[in-house]
Amino acid sequence: MAVDSGLSFPLGPPVCEKDAKSLQFIEEMTKNTDSVQEKVLVEILSRNANTEYLQRFKVGGATDRDTFKSNVPVVTYEDLKPDIDRVANGDRSPIFSSHPISEFLTSSGTSAGERKLMPTIADELERRQKLYSLLQPVMNLYMPGLDKGKGLYFLFIKAETKTPGGLVARPVLTSYYKSEQFKTRPYDPSNVYTSPNEAILCVDSFQSMYTQMLCGLLMREEVLRVGAVFASGLLRAIRFLQLNWQQLAHDIATGTLNPKVSDVSIRNCMSKILKPNPELAEFVTKECEGDNWEGIITRIWPNTKYLDVIVTGAMAQYIPTLDYYSGGLPKACTMYASSECYFGLNLRPMCKPSEVCYTIMPNMGYFEFIPHDPANPVQISRDSPPHLVDLADVELGKEYELVITTYAGLCRYRVGDILQVTGFHNSAPQFKFVRRKNVLLSIDSDKTDESELQKAIENATALLRPYDTNLVEYTSFADTKTIPGHYVIYWELLVKDPTNPPSDHEEVLNQCCLAMEESLNSVYRQCRVADNSIGPLEIRVVKNGTFEELMDYAISRGASINQYKAPRCVNFTPIVELLDSRVVSVHFSPAAPHWTPERRR
Repeated sequence: MAVDSGLSFPLGPPVCEKDAKSLQFIEEMTKNTDSVQEKVLVEILSRNANTEYLQRFKVGGATDRDTFKSNVPVVTYEDLKPDIDRVANGDRSPIFSSHPISEFLTSSGTSAGERKLMPTIADELERRQKLYSLLQPVMNLYMPGLDKGKGLYFLFIKAETKTPGGLVARPVLTSYYKSEQFKTRPYDPSNVYTSPNEAILCVDSFQSMYTQMLCGLLMREEVLRVGAVFASGLLRAIRFLQLNWQQLAHDIATGTLNPKVSDVSIRNCMSKILKPNPELAEFVTKECEGDNWEGIITRIWPNTKYLDVIVTGAMAQYIPTLDYYSGGLPKACTMYASSECYFGLNLRPMCKPSEVCYTIMPNMGYFEFIPHDPANPVQISRDSPPHLVDLADVELGKEYELVITTYAGLCRYRVGDILQVTGFHNSAPQFKFVRRKNVLLSIDSDKTDESELQKAIENATALLRPYDTNLVEYTSFADTKTIPGHYVIYWELLVKDPTNPPSDHEEVLNQCCLAMEESLNSVYRQCRVADNSIGPLEIRVVKNGTFEELMDYAISRGASINQYKAPRCVNFTPIVELLDSRVVSVHFSPAAPHWTPERRR
């Protein structure tokens, strides 16, 4: 029942008093964006006034924007790495923050190709928890009745490492799931998981996934939403079910737990949940034993209202496969966050994936923006500092690169995300995530980024639709061993009609190569046509399950199962060798793309 508190709720009427407080907080923050930002900067500069980093740039205890912007440079991770290494090696002096560095949060290392160590402090957990606490009240506006069931979420932790100086280094989600804020979170009937904490907190990914899937099957009729952090994680769970449904059905039928699940806390927990249920086991067997996996999510979990997964940016290419497995269920993207900082939330979480935008909450950190024009990139140096725009001053329709200053001591740090302003909620801008700034592929003078590669992939895969085939996953490789070098694209395909696979029509896949080249920028096409400095684009189709093997390999080398995203470009020799060992067919562009000096787009 909606709350009648006399307050105005532009987002919609809250369903309870607790939600009302959260929605009111969102209104207060977004109505006073600039003053909140000014206050945040004062707090950060005041508490960290005596740090080595701020003293190095002669801030002198000042807390005003002008002094901060005039004295403190805009930096990248490489600029900070010597100081970060000092902390990692045991230097406990206040380099970045007046509060002790409590741990390092590791980036996934798969978007930009390297793993980074981000220093954090204890009270950052409280800020992250505050943002988490806003998600469900917003979702309740669009999906009432979630308190009548549970969420099947596949959540995982990663084994921790320690720096030479003894600080823990782990992904941000591992830090959160192992925190007391998560483990002792208050009961919220709208946000109950099927997965017990014991399963989420098990470091063995097989035991964790097996238990979470088993619990999801046992509570199948209670499940109202299914999710993972990224779309790729949910697809991995479906693949796990395909490979393990027989053992899962056996456990359900007999009420015994797979001996491969040896974690004592999990076994103790499951002994209270798992009872013989031959009828359910027969149902699981019937649904999983055939080759038809279309709509499997809604067949097994019939009350599912939506999928809770990130499908923006590089994750967008998973949408057709998610639709195949879910029967086209809505996909909710709820929040925007990184290892460096949690930024904001989607105030319309049930919108179409192409319309997802995030409202940055001004209390989370101090945010600045570098205007981004691909045709005239900003050159940043100490001698030529850029003009950065404040959060309240960004302009509708324009693209910006995000720069953050955090309570943990990162000052004017370039995150590497390109965002576009799509609107405002009160005075707070709303942003669409456009792409990571990093260039993926380059052979000569060409430079192809993630967004451009994604567009080319989408245009090419349109040619597969008559063959009822979806692209499951892809990555790329700049092959410079050939002369001239050329782009190699690895594709894993989901063929829904095995009687008419595209591989039986080689010309179709050759045309996919050409369609990609036609979609790439004019510099690439000039190199292909006029300069002959790039060879024909090549697509290598790999066996089904190849990208799951690639993920397993990455996890074995330290990647986080929660934060893992298939790399959009690979150059590490063992990974290229793994992909090449799984190739089932090879295809080349049959002609050069169109290019004239006049065609520049």
